[in-house]
Amino acid sequence: MNCNYPLTVFQDELKKLNIELEKEQLEQFISYYEILVEWNKVMNLTGITEWNEVITKHFIDSLSIVKAYDMSKVKRMIDIGTGAGFPGIPLKIAFPHLEVVLLDSLKKRVLFLNEVIQTLNLQNVLTIHGRAEDFAKQNDYRERFDLCVSRAVAGLNVLSEYCIPFVSVNGSFISYKSGKIEEELKTSEKAVKILGGKIESQIKFHLADTDVQRSFVTIKKVKSTPKKYPRKAGLPAKEPI
Repeated sequence: MNCNYPLTVFQDELKKLNIELEKEQLEQFISYYEILVEWNKVMNLTGITEWNEVITKHFIDSLSIVKAYDMSKVKRMIDIGTGAGFPGIPLKIAFPHLEVVLLDSLKKRVLFLNEVIQTLNLQNVLTIHGRAEDFAKQNDYRERFDLCVSRAVAGLNVLSEYCIPFVSVNGSFISYKSGKIEEELKTSEKAVKILGGKIESQIKFHLADTDVQRSFVTIKKVKSTPKKYPRKAGLPAKEPI
């Protein structure tokens, strides 16, 4: 293992989350970090590149979903607007049993993700270049996932239209949010209900050793999403439900 990187902080935070990683998985996280920093020199993947910050604000943040959901019960997961692969790739490394789809609208980011998947030798991971509004209409993806996750920056009412159509009935959509989301929850209630979901829980916490407030909003899929949703590309953001 590359010992140039201090692992104490990472391992301490993993312990708090009750996540145990094998040596090979730790090496995959290190390789992921190295590819991220290398590619970030030529394209804008993240404003965070210092090792301990990436550990806390990307890796641990991604894995903190275990506070809200039992990942051992998830088989198929999709990450909408995955960007540089957060939270999808950290979750795949930590929970290798997952079948993961990573969707992003920027081709260059998808090329980066493919490089990570190949270098880390991750199995059962598919990348998609495109928009959620288009792929959520396709039979191969619509209502096919136990869990949909997103760390993308958008209002919960907009994200719900992007994400809930991918979730099978009785599955869940979990949105990674900042700490203060009471107003957002209120304004999204109508959209969530129309799309077949029900806001099940909200968990707030501080990101490890920071004053960064985070929330997980868990939306349970209780019935099928009406066929008209999601609306055509661009409309959910321009005219939220």
